Amino acid sequence: MAIVTSNGYAHVRITVTDIERSAAFYDQVFGWPRAIDTSDSVDQPGVTEDPQRFYGGVVYQTPQGTLFGLRPVGSDGFDSTRTGLDHVSFTVESREDLEAAAKGFDEQGIAHGEVIDLTDAGLAILSFQDPDDINIELTAPLS
Repeated sequence: MAIVTSNGYAHVRITVTDIERSAAFYDQVFGWPRAIDTSDSVDQPGVTEDPQRFYGGVVYQTPQGTLFGLRPVGSDGFDSTRTGLDHVSFTVESREDLEAAAKGFDEQGIAHGEVIDLTDAGLAILSFQDPDDINIELTAPLS
């Protein structure tokens, strides 16, 4: 028997080295509304350590109702091969949406992988890197 009964996650927050650069990137890619934006206070003393001020970060409201946040931290680079985050995946409705995203990334000069069909899993994926080299993935059902 499980210790906790949960119906999913409420939010994910990733750490970024430059809040302005990262927020501009996620604004461009997803265009989600900012539910919380305390980035204008990031340089004030103590803000980056204060959860009450959301660490001087940005929190987006996703269409499915969950939150996606950015927290500014030091300049250490991201490494998906070390303990912690491997990647974050967001859903889109169809494989055609993945193809459209790849075309949009090309037009905006955003490096990305190829659309890959994972037939055994019944889905297709498209990966790209954010400004801190965090792997972001788009996932769509194949059917």
